[in-house]
Amino acid sequence: MSELTTIARPYAKAAFDFAVEQSAVDKWNEMLKFMSEVVKNENLQLLLTGSLSAQKIADTVILICGEQLDQYGQNFIRLMAENKRLTVLPTVLKLFNHYMEEYQAISEVEVISAQPLSIEQQNKIVEAMEKRLARKVKLDCNVDSALIAGTIIRTNDFVIDASSRGQLQRLANELQL
Repeated sequence: MSELTTIARPYAKAAFDFAVEQSAVDKWNEMLKFMSEVVKNENLQLLLTGSLSAQKIADTVILICGEQLDQYGQNFIRLMAENKRLTVLPTVLKLFNHYMEEYQAISEVEVISAQPLSIEQQNKIVEAMEKRLARKVKLDCNVDSALIAGTIIRTNDFVIDASSRGQLQRLANELQL
């Protein structure tokens, strides 16, 4: 996976920098999503790894994408095909999204709770996490009744486990020492 990331990073960075320069970050995000889904297709995977010329592969992908791509998106496909890198488009999309979140200073925070959270509770979590992370927060709320009570809050490598299940697990670990 890290090899794919290493290969995809310069493409994602170049696409992102160009998108920012053109004030078209959302448009590029949509184009990359579409391109990524196209190259994930099993039949197209055979074409990408086959012996066709880079020009024919690029033309085929551009034809499939149709009006979803502007001229710059088409050039991006041609460049990646020329370098035999079209298979890493899903990784390019992930990195592009990461750059986009950094640029927009948004962190996605997952909240797992035993019960559905009220709007007021969600707002309090957003407020607290924005202070803690010093950036805007986008909540992804899920319900897991196995927590018994409380919540688990996750973002990147940061976790707050305030669930009853988590407290019971910590207590069990302490008692076994």
